[in-house]
Parts: sequence; C-alpha cells; structure tokens
Amino acid sequence: MAMMKTRRAATIAGTWLNEAVSFVVFCLFDIVDSLLCLIYKAADYLLESEWKPCYCLSAKEPITATRGKILVSHNNGESKILTLSPLQELSGRSKIVLEDISETLYTRPSVLSDLSNVSVNELNKRIVKVTRSDSKCSDNHEKVKNKRRKSKTKSSLTVNFTVVEMLRGKIRPQNLSHDVSRWSDCDCGICTSWASTTDKNHSLFVKTQIPNGVIAKEDVLFIHGFISSSAFWTETVFPSLLASSSAYRLFAVDLLGFGKSPKPADSLYTLREHIEMIEKSVIHKHNVKSFHIVAHSLGCILALGLAARHGDLIKSLTLLAPPYYPVPAGEAKPRQYVMKKVAPRKVWPPIALGASMACWYEHISRTICLLICKNHRIWQFLANLFTRNNRTVNFLIEGFMCHTHNAAWHTLHNIICGTGSKLDTYLDIVRDKLKCNVTIFHGGHDELIPIECSYNVKQRIPRARVNVIEKKDHITMVVGRQDEFARELQEIWTTSSC
Repeated sequence: MAMMKTRRAATIAGTWLNEAVSFVVFCLFDIVDSLLCLIYKAADYLLESEWKPCYCLSAKEPITATRGKILVSHNNGESKILTLSPLQELSGRSKIVLEDISETLYTRPSVLSDLSNVSVNELNKRIVKVTRSDSKCSDNHEKVKNKRRKSKTKSSLTVNFTVVEMLRGKIRPQNLSHDVSRWSDCDCGICTSWASTTDKNHSLFVKTQIPNGVIAKEDVLFIHGFISSSAFWTETVFPSLLASSSAYRLFAVDLLGFGKSPKPADSLYTLREHIEMIEKSVIHKHNVKSFHIVAHSLGCILALGLAARHGDLIKSLTLLAPPYYPVPAGEAKPRQYVMKKVAPRKVWPPIALGASMACWYEHISRTICLLICKNHRIWQFLANLFTRNNRTVNFLIEGFMCHTHNAAWHTLHNIICGTGSKLDTYLDIVRDKLKCNVTIFHGGHDELIPIECSYNVKQRIPRARVNVIEKKDHITMVVGRQDEFARELQEIWTTSSC
C-alpha cells in the first residue's frame, strides 16, 4: 500500500515537473521562433533577392478578387476559392478549395497566449453561470452570441496574408523547373531529380513491382507516412512478397514533396493535391481498375480519402497506425484540437518534443530542415560509417531527410491537422458505402500515435479488425518483421478476393 502511494506521488510529481519544464522551454521557443523569423527574412532577401511570406504575419487580407483572377463564393457562411485563372496545371488541378487550407498554419497561439485564453474562457463560463438566472442578462447574452455569429460569418471571408501570396504565386506564369528549391533546401540529385526529367506533367515517383513468371491478378497501392518515402515499402515488404511468388502488381509512391517526387515551392500540399497526384500517377497512368490499399500513419488519411472517392474500386484497406483523433461534438476549433493532440507541447516523451517543434514553430522547424535535410548526404555518410553500411538505416535516413520544409510544413498542417473535421465523414463512407475488409495494425510500443487512435477507427467502423503488434513501435511493426507482415498482407488480400 505504501509502495503504491509512493509511486502515485512520484507520478504526480513527474507530471507537474514535465508541465513546468515544458512551459519554460516552449516560452523560450516562442521567442526563438520570432527571432528566427527576422533572420530568415533577411537571409531570403539577400540570397533570393525577394521577401518570402511566412505564417507569422498577423495581418489578414480579404479575398474577393485579385484583378479578376481569384473568384470567391459565399455559401452557408463558408468562403471557397473556385477558380484560378489562367488555369495552372499544378497536380493536374484548376481548383483550390479554401477549406482545404488549415487555419493551424497561421493560428498557433504562444504558450502564454494559450494559457490566457483558457483563463478567460473559464472566467466567461463562470460569469454566464452566475447571470443565467437574470432574464435581462440572458437577452444580452443572446445578442452577444448573435453578434459573434455575424462576426464569424464575416471572418470566413478572410484568410491569412501568406496564403493569399502563395495563391497569387500560383497564378503568375512560371516554370516549375525554375522554382525547384530554396537556398535552405537540398539541391542534390536525389532531391531535385524530378526537375531534371523531360516529363513536364511532373508525376509522382512510383516504384512498381511485377510478379515473376506469373500474371498479376490484382493491384496493390502502398502509401508511406509522414517524412518517409516509398523505400519504407520497397526495402521491406516488396522483397518478401517477391520471394513468396505473390501474384500481385505492387505500386509504392513517393508522396508529393517527399523522396524523389516533385517538390514545387508554390504548392500548399493540401489533401486534394496529394490525392489527385496519386490518381494521376498510379490509377490513371497504369489503368488500375480495382486495388488494395496498404497505408502507414499519414498515408492512412490519404487512403481514406481515396476510398471515399473510389469506393467501388477498393478491394481492401490495411491501415497501420492511423492518426485518428475524434473531435468532441461542439468543438469550435476541430483543427486546433487535433493539432494539440498531435503536438501537445511537452518535453517528455522526446517524440512529443519533436512533434511539437515541427508543428508549432515554422522557423524552428525550417532550421531543423536546414541542418538535417539540406545536409542529408553528410548524415547518411556518417550513419553508413558507424553502422557499416546498414541497408535499413540507410533507407530510413534517406526517407526521413529527403523533403523540403515547405512540403513537410504544409502537409503536416493541411492533412494531419486539417482533416480534423473530415475523417469522420471518410470513415462513415467506408462503413456505410464500402463492403471491403478493413484491417488495422498498431505497434504496442508506439509513442508517436497512441493505440487509442486505432480503436477509435474501429469504433467508427465496427467491422474493422485491430491487430496490436506487441513490443513493436511506429516503425518496427513493419521494419524487422517484413516477412511476417508480408504473409499477413497476403492473407488479407486472399480473403478480400473471395
């Protein structure tokens, strides 16, 4: 009994210590990020001869029209960008929907601001509770609420200045091959290989594996996770499936902005852009009629988006560590809610610290990319030197480092945080309109995405099967057990084909 009390006291003390240290550390990060903003503005101007907009700008600019080239409609309190003219063929699109752009890009309150907002909200709740019995005050409260509704409707016609600038950049005639990377991005042959090709359509890099001596009976699409690449599959599961003489045609893509795929500097890396690039590079290009999907982490969101669009083509869904955080009913800011779940601004565990730095701080995360991604060849050389050319370490490092800050930053916010209110819809479509098998794998020691996320998916899709891989984490549930995982996949595909 005394031991339990001691452990409980130690746990409480540890939690409070983590909270206190986190508060101090992230207050410092707020200051550092502001200073880095000024430094990067000066560096961008000196090295690129122009100022580059960032999301630190507090000014907002209404979008009504930009010389007749951006058209906005107002429908049920929501504003949408309908057309960009002249039409630009970026990711095969001519439309951008404003709701695809997450407000977490430009609304990331500092630690002190967030704390003060919480205090003010609590105070408001208490005041409302005390004055609720007063009918006159109730009437005034209703007037305030109506006024707030009107202001919300009005604010829906505004968007962060940086988004406006990026959209204007899309309108200006430009050649993507001349806008490959910024000075802080890597310009090596791997990272810029897409710009040196003769393919002006700039499709995704797709690794295809055709079975040996057997006619492919079905297709399988593999989608990697955040800051990764197709090598996550081609260096693990693909060889195992080839050795087992499986009769499947396999496709593994490098997502837009990652690996050897295009990394356009003016892309907002929205869910639509990612999905349409997959459609263009795999489904349309290879004439895929029906297919299985295997997706990891971030890729699970794209897999669900594809399933919602191509339900009649999906034969099975295999999701590994899906980042699904259900948003409570009545939550006014679903994307902010998801961001705080993904990146809780804590120094412990270390994975939470890394996620918080990447998600909350635009310029600190750019500095990390400058130090790591731009110099990934040096880091790979050192890793190979110390691990004696370990193949697994090599492809993991390459996948982790071969991306631009622009791609990682926008993908993180517009997909992982930005789909906070959309995943429920996608999951409901899979549950109600699709008949395919849904299988979920999750590492028992995954510290990046909690197991609850997988069980949340099952709650939404009761027929889904959850398999917890004991003593494995976010990566090792595949890497290191690829032969076993390949057998599990073939069982899923065989069962789904019956």
